[in-house]
Amino acid sequence: MEILINGKHISKKETMDVINPYNNSIVDTIPIANKEDTVNAINSANKAKYKITSLSSREIYYRLSDACDDLKENKDKIAKIITQETGKPINGSMYELDRSIETLKFAAEESKRIYGENVPIDAGLGGEGVIAFTKKIPLGVVAAITPFNYPVNLAIHKLAPALAARNTVILKPSREAPLSGLMLAEILANHFPDGVVNTITGQGSLIGDILLSDDNVDKISFTGSVPVGKHIANNSGMKKVTLELGGNDPTVILEDANIDKAVSEVVNGAYLFSGQVCMGVKRVIVEKSIIDEFTDKLVKQSSKLKVGNPMDKNTDIGPLINNKSVEKIDNAVQDAIEKGATLEFGGKLKDNFYWPTVLSGVQEDMELVSNETFGPIAPIIEAKDIDEAIQIANNTRYGLNAGVFTENIHDALRCVNQIEAGSVFVNKASTFRTDNMPFGGFKNSGVGKEGVKYAVESMCRTKLIGFNLD
Repeated sequence: MEILINGKHISKKETMDVINPYNNSIVDTIPIANKEDTVNAINSANKAKYKITSLSSREIYYRLSDACDDLKENKDKIAKIITQETGKPINGSMYELDRSIETLKFAAEESKRIYGENVPIDAGLGGEGVIAFTKKIPLGVVAAITPFNYPVNLAIHKLAPALAARNTVILKPSREAPLSGLMLAEILANHFPDGVVNTITGQGSLIGDILLSDDNVDKISFTGSVPVGKHIANNSGMKKVTLELGGNDPTVILEDANIDKAVSEVVNGAYLFSGQVCMGVKRVIVEKSIIDEFTDKLVKQSSKLKVGNPMDKNTDIGPLINNKSVEKIDNAVQDAIEKGATLEFGGKLKDNFYWPTVLSGVQEDMELVSNETFGPIAPIIEAKDIDEAIQIANNTRYGLNAGVFTENIHDALRCVNQIEAGSVFVNKASTFRTDNMPFGGFKNSGVGKEGVKYAVESMCRTKLIGFNLD
């Protein structure tokens, strides 16, 4: 595929292969852009600002709505590409497209709801005879940097709100899975003037540092690792930033929980897209009195999952993104076993596959749960009571999502108030998300919120306008 700058498709002599993690075949190639290409993309977006700011809210709404229709028409084609470039089971790719279509629809609707407010200036000293109001205006140029695991949905969560707020955009997709994001950007670009939507691919550090240093970029919206997120935060200058940096998400199961419901949610949350999900269930914290029953049922349900070809609609677990990820996960699992954890199920690996795995007797200081493990692992940690469960849940540098299973409203309220996470769900696992809710965590999980309404707000500036009536 080619990149898009100022409405023109650009190829380069130097390219990189996009590899299918299921069979290691080449899906396609993408250009390796250089400094000049990146600067051209920034200048293109900067010069196109007047083109989108001249459009009315009504026009923005219809353009995004039409793009939504095009995304629907291309759903099957793009979903297939997602599966080829990421190894995500095809049912998961189709669901990602469904969510992305809905997100784009939310953005179209939100483009008509960008309000200012009346400000009672006369409440302050010297304000008599003055009326004032605010209006929301676009930031200018928004750079979106996205990872491999949800290459369309995470891109649309950045691009669509930016366009709804009348910003121009530059998309830098993941090197591992850029194709579906580029296809999405192409659809959006077809409905806006040249230069409003631009794409760039290549070496992340080179492109990212140029985006950070160029004063014509007004915001960086990034989803990815903590080290890169901190680099962006430390070097972004006066730019606004939204950083979604992953999680080490706990799901707590208290002794009065509906165990069957909790098991079903943990199976989905721990193994969804082979565990390569930032708000996936990374730590399963279970009260001691029910831990044996819960473990037995979790092993039974885990054993029913089908591992195989992600293009098969019956497949539950596809490959991880690459063999390096497999090795990292297995090292964490083996380290836990060596330190006293018990392998209840799984632990099998082959090529880029890692089978769903259940471990019991996991301790808080084990690498498997002290850091984010991006794989299909359900590590069970025992808690003697609710106090210890909350303490364990909070014993992490992350704070993205959390889940709690209990039938006791008092325990539920205590958990949602005391667990340190951007979202806490009762009788749902940490994996739960809808595309209109505020999404973003605490601590090392990042800065700012996504979710269309909240992203639109972060992509606007507030201007005060006053009139002296005396």
